[in-house]
Amino acid sequence: MPASILGEVGHLSEVALTRDKATRLNCPSCPFCGSGHVALVLGDNGGASYVCTACGHSWS
Repeated sequence: MPASILGEVGHLSEVALTRDKATRLNCPSCPFCGSGHVALVLGDNGGASYVCTACGHSWS
């Protein structure tokens, strides 16, 4: 029984790492400082822009 539990935990870890890599690949980096700490901001009229939470730079 413990071997099957460890196998399941290993599988879940692989899924989490794959999901994390996919998320990071789809997220832009700041063109000003290169940081990956970027927030997507939705505007009132349906537009979207990005804001770097490291340096404050914003762009569309």
